Amino acid sequence: MILKRSFFSWVVQLIAAAILLETLMYKFGVFPELEIHSIFIFYKIGQAIGVPDIEPHGRFTTGVIELITSVLLLIPNIKIIRVGAVLGIMTMIGAIIAHLTVLGIEVENDGSQLFIMAWVVLLCCSLTLWFRR
Repeated sequence: MILKRSFFSWVVQLIAAAILLETLMYKFGVFPELEIHSIFIFYKIGQAIGVPDIEPHGRFTTGVIELITSVLLLIPNIKIIRVGAVLGIMTMIGAIIAHLTVLGIEVENDGSQLFIMAWVVLLCCSLTLWFRR
């Protein structure tokens, strides 16, 4: 039973880490045509909370947090994995709140992809905490 639980935990950890790592190219400007989408999101959040200068600092900070979360989820140490899972949960709750209050579920005709990915990462990190209890 423990081996099965460990296997499923690694599966959901890998899914969460893969999604978080994939979105980094938006935040760090690997491809300028993708970065524009992320700039729009953080500019809109900044306008809504009254901090227009949040872009690019908020975007880069979020990217660093997501990178750290991904790395922590991949280190084979239960305590470190738990920290990564909690960090992922907190980050995704923030993303989901931003979608529900400021951005909308669908952002710039993305077919709700970012909103769905935030929920998937939240679910995967929550399952990781449960599996690694």
